[in-house]
Amino acid sequence: MAMFLPHYIPPMGYGIGGSPYLRSPQGKVAELRLELNSGGKKDKNHAAKKIALKKIVANMTMSNNDMVALFPDIVGCMQIPSLEIKKMCFLFLVNYARMKPEVALKALPTLQEDMNDSNPLVRALALRTMSYIHVREFVEATVPPTKLLLRDADPYVRKTAAFCVAKLYDHDRHLVEASDLIDRLNSMLRDDNPTVVASALASLMDIWERSDAIKLTIDYGNASKMVQILPDCSEWGQTYILEALMSYVPQETSEALLLAERISPRLSHSNSAVVLTCIRVILYLMNYIADQKQISILCRKLSPPLVTLLAKGPEVQYLALRNALLILQRRPEVLRNDIRVFFCKYNDPIYVKVTKLELIFMLATEKNIEEVLTELREYATEIDVHFVRKSVRAIGKLAIKIEPAARRCINTLLELVATKVTYIVQEATVVIRNIFRKYPNQYESIISTLCENLDSLDEPEAKAAMIWVIGQYASRIENSDVLLEDFLYSFADEPVEVQLALLTATVKLFIQRPTKGQELVPKVLKWATEDTDNPDLRDRGYMYWRLLSSDMATAKAIVMGEKPPITAESEKLDPATLEEMCLNVGTLATVYLKPVQQVFRSARPRRLQDSPALQKHMLPTANGLDGQKSLSSFGRGGQPTVRPPQNGDLAAAVDAADEFFAGVGNHQMAAMNINGGNDDGFGGSPVVGRGEMQYVVNQSAPEQVYQPAMGRGSNGDLLML
Repeated sequence: MAMFLPHYIPPMGYGIGGSPYLRSPQGKVAELRLELNSGGKKDKNHAAKKIALKKIVANMTMSNNDMVALFPDIVGCMQIPSLEIKKMCFLFLVNYARMKPEVALKALPTLQEDMNDSNPLVRALALRTMSYIHVREFVEATVPPTKLLLRDADPYVRKTAAFCVAKLYDHDRHLVEASDLIDRLNSMLRDDNPTVVASALASLMDIWERSDAIKLTIDYGNASKMVQILPDCSEWGQTYILEALMSYVPQETSEALLLAERISPRLSHSNSAVVLTCIRVILYLMNYIADQKQISILCRKLSPPLVTLLAKGPEVQYLALRNALLILQRRPEVLRNDIRVFFCKYNDPIYVKVTKLELIFMLATEKNIEEVLTELREYATEIDVHFVRKSVRAIGKLAIKIEPAARRCINTLLELVATKVTYIVQEATVVIRNIFRKYPNQYESIISTLCENLDSLDEPEAKAAMIWVIGQYASRIENSDVLLEDFLYSFADEPVEVQLALLTATVKLFIQRPTKGQELVPKVLKWATEDTDNPDLRDRGYMYWRLLSSDMATAKAIVMGEKPPITAESEKLDPATLEEMCLNVGTLATVYLKPVQQVFRSARPRRLQDSPALQKHMLPTANGLDGQKSLSSFGRGGQPTVRPPQNGDLAAAVDAADEFFAGVGNHQMAAMNINGGNDDGFGGSPVVGRGEMQYVVNQSAPEQVYQPAMGRGSNGDLLML
């Protein structure tokens, strides 16, 4: 017997699929319109309208539903004399005015009327709403009331009007420049209310950032008045004033010192933005102070606020730590005795731990090295692999940085290698390679310990480091040929970094122990020049082949020659960048430690302005560029290093490089005497003729020959590397 079930029909009002929660957007808009227009005369407090408007704003902001169809209804609600309703209506207007400008214009009379309201909150709200709407008619209509409200009796309205000038400048700079709004803004700096002054300064700073035609200048009198009202301002007002003080250029040392002393109480403020901005201003003023004793006193004042910021949340901690990295490079006496506060806590996020590790390295000295090594030893046994690697690398860098502590650092590394943990062994191998370069012929006794852990190496950098050690000390490692041969089994499958290391190490083995390396060298050179697609590897193979087949003495002088000294200071910023970055302490650029224009393309670059008080001889650019010698200058017989010009003139850099190589090429190549030997060398080596030299690039290809130019100014048949 068949059973018939009645078909269920959902009641009217249910939406898509019969669910009360799934309504079409059109249905939702119609329902909200109905709610908005309900209530009638009985609803004296407009409670129904407020609830409906809250739903509309929620749909507009959170649900991303298009509420633009309700625009006429919202415009009708704007005339209701309720601040809460006006706020929601104006929020809707700002959001949709550019989509429906013709409907938005109907709200303009209401906004203009509200600017004459007796309630200052309504006046300020109406002006702020008008300035936010990027529609031509609104922008032009905002200028007259802004002029009027800049002189309003209420300070809140004046503060809002000051910010509106900057907003208008963003919409139409020519309109603002043609009016007298900027002059009026300037006159507001003499206002009695500190909040108004701070807002006017913030607005002027914003306009100055966007304009090339406007110059912001603050004399000592104005700067002194601004500092005087600092305690009476809100925390953001203090930030605006301190920001503006960066445009003040001291003309006398005493002015800079007095101003730095007067703003230093802001260093104890609870807001991190105020603290960091104050640190930036003090660092800036230090450039104009001649007395080194006073600078040391100011530096000591900068340490406690930076340490205090480390008690805040991890994000603020990270910002403080990144700024501390920058400040330490410019003023090393800051935080000199505070290394313990940078020791890592177990619950620190990894980005905070890694930055603390960098600071520990920078602050480590011969006096505190024992304490630092004990701490780093603990870090190297943690669970986080990335952090452990960084810790091991820091120990190796400390051995290079602090020469008297090198033995203690190496002993710590050997203790870690003894744990047989793969990633620790690999990281230790990399840093020990650098220690050997820093201290040749001093710590070679630990090579045997490294050789015991060859099976642990599977990363390219660690393999390349170990291969370098084997090649460099082939004469001292009894079975160096066997060790290299083990690595050479997988030559074709290795990354280029390892292949290059193997090629160089094999040549070094042959130079130091010809009998051990005579079988390996032809095989490796053949692989490098014929069986690889990588141009760097192939070129290096041809260079070694040419050297070995011409003159062994020259080959030994080049391959086994003195290496450029290695230092632990390679991560320091260049002087020009450091000088600029110190003028941007507390900004996002200091998190990346990159020039501001690389982080914000439209940002105005900051430079130290010249004045009689500027201590030019103490600037990083004065001390750094002449004192630092580029690594590329070593081994060139005292030839000057080619430096790219600071202003980015590429053509000049190319000309300078051409001039350098033209001078260095001929006499150095002649000294190498590459053409002098008639040794046929290995099979397939470059062919030497009487008048010219030819290279067969690939011997399996049919006679593709490269003929180097031998005219005046060329550097012979291969470039000096």
